Amino acid sequence: MIFYIGPVVLGFLLGFILGTRIKPVPESKLKFGAEVYAIVLITAIIVAYFIGAFPYYQDVPLAVGFVSGILGLIVGKITLGR
Repeated sequence: MIFYIGPVVLGFLLGFILGTRIKPVPESKLKFGAEVYAIVLITAIIVAYFIGAFPYYQDVPLAVGFVSGILGLIVGKITLGR
């Protein structure tokens, strides 16, 4: 099993940058608790399974770049979100 680090790093960095740019709108009164992040992560894993791996990647049957992008988005929002 070969694990390709490029899509994981690039997806996480792009997701992290986008996550830091998300800012809350006070007028909307939306609260994003832990359950929302869990639902987003589970949905992302399901979507990544249906997307499948890149044609010549044989590591896992998921789009690992997509999952790491979603993880980067969540981490960026939690740590440096405005």
